[in-house]
Amino acid sequence: MRERNGRTVHDLRRESRTAVLQRLYFDGPMSRFSLGPVTGLSSGSVSNVVAELVAEGLVEEAGSVDSAGGRPRTLLRVRQDSACMIGVDVGETRIRIELFDLGLTELARVEKPLTAGGPRREDRYDVNVVIGHVRDGIEEVIRTAGVDPGQLLGVGVGVPGIVARTPEDGAVVHGQTISWDAVPLERLLRESVPLPQSVPYFIDNGAKTLGQAEMWFGAGRGAGNAVVVLFGSGVGACVVSDDLRSGRAIEWGHLKVQVRGRRCRCGAQGCLEAYAGAEALLERWREAGGCPVAGADEESALTAILAAAYPPDPGARADATALAVLEETAEYLGAGFADLINLFQPERILVGGWAGLQLGARFLESVRAHATANALAYPSSLVRIELGTLGPDAVTVGAAILPLADFFAQGGRRTPEKAEENSPAWKASLRERAAQ
Repeated sequence: MRERNGRTVHDLRRESRTAVLQRLYFDGPMSRFSLGPVTGLSSGSVSNVVAELVAEGLVEEAGSVDSAGGRPRTLLRVRQDSACMIGVDVGETRIRIELFDLGLTELARVEKPLTAGGPRREDRYDVNVVIGHVRDGIEEVIRTAGVDPGQLLGVGVGVPGIVARTPEDGAVVHGQTISWDAVPLERLLRESVPLPQSVPYFIDNGAKTLGQAEMWFGAGRGAGNAVVVLFGSGVGACVVSDDLRSGRAIEWGHLKVQVRGRRCRCGAQGCLEAYAGAEALLERWREAGGCPVAGADEESALTAILAAAYPPDPGARADATALAVLEETAEYLGAGFADLINLFQPERILVGGWAGLQLGARFLESVRAHATANALAYPSSLVRIELGTLGPDAVTVGAAILPLADFFAQGGRRTPEKAEENSPAWKASLRERAAQ
């Protein structure tokens, strides 16, 4: 049966289950009585939905609370052990694979360094190397935690680059900075990873997975919309709202800040990433006469430049070269933030990623000042620029949220129900004519 607004009874039932599950997940434990006002459902609908979810093992009782003059009210919560998810972060120096239960408790973790292919970025990101690490990591976390693969809601994967989708291959990754040209990542994973065919893959840009994590559980909570910025070797961003399914990754790092400027690792000139990414920042320090530690990885080298510019010993003198490079970087970032403010007018800009958290702790105030100076006054007056709160591993958490968000959207069903097809009479008539 189809309602006047085009939604079927099936749609309404799924939406009711989604509303109850989400409220119990984010605000529970809650009683049936409390669920009514926050979901907009009648008491009868709440009781029916809760009965279904309890019977399916998704919701359980969690004690009781006194009511105003009546019987105690039973509290309900989502069962943490009723399902699990895998989050994968295809990062810049390593691949991290984590297995979570429904409450996002980490059950197992594996890290695979991206160094075996050689020092060049293209070699480190060799598709066969990445697929092998993800396959081995998934097998290892499942074995370590001793979970049944059939319990998986899905595998979420955060990757660098643009993710498109085709009917034949599913998610296809266009990662220009890592020399991935239309890599059919979803198909390759399905062919390589020994998981049941019913387990879905959710592959998206790493900045988007970070954005989803911060909006659900971190510094974005309570905001209607935000831009979440991911700083690592390069930079990326995600425009996200409280409706996570409408969030989108943007290639902010390849916004032009200098005509005929520095060569970016994407091949173009003058990109923001060529000035503000950790890789470019360290290169600019070397060019200016700085002395990075020989053989140090990027994270250690970034720690070194920060220590040189802002010495921990109050009596020590700051390295003028390091300080000048970092101050110039803050100016570039402020200009880039101003573009985000003018384009999207977000309530918040949140800074995350391993480099973003290191840099932001030192010069976020300077970045704010440059952003305010370069942005339009009205949207600039409304935005808050803050550090993310979920730490450098938030991309993996966000990747695990991808199957969880889909699970909620499907009303807590692993396999979407087939909706009844009630076609208008004219469709049936025309099909009959075409068949004659």
